[in-house]
Amino acid sequence: MKTMTKIALVGLVVIGAGLVYASRQPQFAAMTASWKGKGQNDRQRGRDLAIPVVAAPATRADVPVYVIGVGSVKPMNTVTIQPQVSGRITKIGFQEGQDLKKGDLIATLDDALYKAQLDQAIGKKAQDDAQLTYAILEMERLQRLIGSSATTQQQLDNQVALVAQYKAQVQSDQAAIEAAQAQLDYTVIKAPIDGRTGIRNVDIGNIVSTGDTTGIVTLSQIRPITVLFSVPQQELAEVNAANAKQALAVDALGGDGKTVVASGKLTVVDNQVDATTGTVRLRAEFANDDLHLWPGAFVNARLLVDTKRGVLTVPSAAVQRGPAGTYVYIVQPDKTVKIQAVDVGMQDDQIAVIDKGVAEGDPVVTTGFARLQDGSQVRVSTPQEADPANIALPLNDNEPRGQRHGGNRNNGQNRQSQHGKSNGNGAGNGGGQPPAGGETGQQGGPQGGKPDANAPAPGAAPPADAAK
Repeated sequence: MKTMTKIALVGLVVIGAGLVYASRQPQFAAMTASWKGKGQNDRQRGRDLAIPVVAAPATRADVPVYVIGVGSVKPMNTVTIQPQVSGRITKIGFQEGQDLKKGDLIATLDDALYKAQLDQAIGKKAQDDAQLTYAILEMERLQRLIGSSATTQQQLDNQVALVAQYKAQVQSDQAAIEAAQAQLDYTVIKAPIDGRTGIRNVDIGNIVSTGDTTGIVTLSQIRPITVLFSVPQQELAEVNAANAKQALAVDALGGDGKTVVASGKLTVVDNQVDATTGTVRLRAEFANDDLHLWPGAFVNARLLVDTKRGVLTVPSAAVQRGPAGTYVYIVQPDKTVKIQAVDVGMQDDQIAVIDKGVAEGDPVVTTGFARLQDGSQVRVSTPQEADPANIALPLNDNEPRGQRHGGNRNNGQNRQSQHGKSNGNGAGNGGGQPPAGGETGQQGGPQGGKPDANAPAPGAAPPADAAK
């Protein structure tokens, strides 16, 4: 009998020590706090069931219709400056990268040889002029003597032919003079068009000839400038129909595909389709006063072919796609969402034109689709609040929302809250709400949630009486 009593007493002591030890553990404190704040947590959970989203109303607007093509920038005119005569360069009349006007000096060649050829041609003409003058005088004298026996008709005819021969020779000499003058003029090389020079290929002192293919320098007209781009052949009929009504506007887009760097007009549609690529080439002209377009650069060209007036539009982000087609989430007056199938007339990266399914003014969800379903309760909020990375989900039913240690970005705060669970009865009950008594002291121990001097530190050994 005494043995049974001792065993019972020892058992009660062990159970009591276990309860004392368990009451000082964080898990027990969290369970107690959850019981005390269950009603409050239920109310908080009910509020958090509303999914934060961003919504925008469907509006009517004028939407431009573009045809997009990829192309490259081409100068209006390009000239490779090559010498028309051979010779040694004696002067360079431009700076690399300089804008030249038509007629500005580019280079000069050694002209000594060509001056000598010109003087030779002039001297030959003077000689033939003298012979022509004498032949004319002789012909006139024979004409006066033709009535007497001093001359014959044959002598007169021969002299007339000789005069004609000398006249032809003088004309040939004049042509030789002009040719020599042209050769001499070619030693002074001038700009044939307005344009900008590139990097020159030869320097002073080099001998150039007409057979050189590289030339002295390349001159490109970049004001105005053109863009040569291609569009699919399926768009050709629409482009031709719009081009027949008026000159079409063309925008050259930057590297991001959105920024307009220059605006111009369509000038040429090629007369045939490239059978290899199935595209047709178009050329647009740009003033390029600010030099945003540079020869050889690749650009995206946007051709405006039409403008749809007063059509119903929504942000492109609102249009979702599923097995049944395209649809949107419409926010109802009771703050729930409804899946509505829509017909999309056209869409780009910003705006979608809705032909059917949405009425003007209907608020459609644009952000926050992660947990959205038909009939879900939503709360229209800012884009930051609707970011799924900022939405904390509970790990279990006993852990309040906002105390998701694995996914919440405020990991430092979560660790601090969890450490507070070991601080007596006033332990915190979540990272999103103030701890029940852990901060305010309303439900905590006598110290208002401050650490108990007798409470063991987390991870410390159990009390001696509990270890027995």
